[in-house]
Amino acid sequence: MKMLFILFSCFLVILGMACFVIQRKHLLMVLLSLEFIVLMSFLLLSYSLGSLYVENYFCLLFLTFSVCEGSLGLSILVSIVRTHGGDYLNSLVVLRC
Repeated sequence: MKMLFILFSCFLVILGMACFVIQRKHLLMVLLSLEFIVLMSFLLLSYSLGSLYVENYFCLLFLTFSVCEGSLGLSILVSIVRTHGGDYLNSLVVLRC
């Protein structure tokens, strides 16, 4: 049962990475797939630390950093939508003055 759960979690992480690669045109879809990868890796991490009977402070730290990453991504999305008018990654040209 444990091995099945680990394989299922790893499959979901790989599925999130595939979604990240396929949906690379919109910034919102990229952020959602990154959050999915973070949540699935948290699930895998909490299960593996729970089976080792160690303290879960690292899980709390991981969740704190993932929330900070999510809020930073949303603030970048809002600023890009305000300046460029959309969330297309193709409209972001680094060489534009």
